[in-house]
Amino acid sequence: MAGNSPDRGRTVSTVLGRRLGGELLRLREARSLRQSHAAEALTASVAKVAKIERGLVPIRDPDVRALCHLYGEVDPVVVGRLLAVAKADRERRKASGWWNQYPGLESMAEYVALEDIATALRTWQLAIVPGLLQTPDYARALAVGNGSWKDPDEIEPFVESRMARQARLGGDNPLELWAVVHEGALRQLVGGQQVMREQLGHLIEMSRQPNVKLQVMPYIAGAHPGMTSAFTIVSFAEPGALDVVHMDTTSSTLWLESDDDADRHQTLFDRMTRLALAQRSSAGLIHEIVKEL
Repeated sequence: MAGNSPDRGRTVSTVLGRRLGGELLRLREARSLRQSHAAEALTASVAKVAKIERGLVPIRDPDVRALCHLYGEVDPVVVGRLLAVAKADRERRKASGWWNQYPGLESMAEYVALEDIATALRTWQLAIVPGLLQTPDYARALAVGNGSWKDPDEIEPFVESRMARQARLGGDNPLELWAVVHEGALRQLVGGQQVMREQLGHLIEMSRQPNVKLQVMPYIAGAHPGMTSAFTIVSFAEPGALDVVHMDTTSSTLWLESDDDADRHQTLFDRMTRLALAQRSSAGLIHEIVKEL
């Protein structure tokens, strides 16, 4: 899905670039060094260092190592994480963007691009089945129910794009997906009973894949810390390696890019997994819901 692009390496801010640049800025300031010191270490201009720290340009592995050496960061785990994010950002910038052919994905282009190169997703969903686990009929019913399409003819390409995204769950290097879904999302009759029966059956089938974990947060769990919003933690190396957090609102997409935000949502997700049903019990509940339909 990735390839060369005519605008490869252009000056543009990316989520991963900002995440990496912010971490390098933190390390520099912790040593009370100026951008001129970093520029000297890289044999570059101060302007380039400023662009790196703002996430505007890609950064090569030797430059990451040089800055880590200058900043006194010798922990191989930390350096390895920075290198992993730098590599992921370079891949993101040169991606040809298969998703660009789908008109319904403009608002999600950055998220889909990152999903395409991510290693793992941990997602909490309150109201809907995660996109990577949706059937075509369920995705179509969601799109129709949304009611905000300027051109109804865009719905089918949107459904096709959602199915294309699901290719990340297969192949030689499949995405690791851990989803916690509220019971209410599984009982909401999106598209009617038949659509939901097929969707729930698909969830059970997908949960058997070794790279997919699915847990259900049951009604009987009562009040829990995830009641206010859904979110997805996107990882590009091992979980915790400079993760970013994605959240959708009714009018925009929100990216949370700091260590504190990532740690806070990881702690929240961990609590949700402990409150939710275990995987086997979750499958059992889904079976019961199918029977009720």
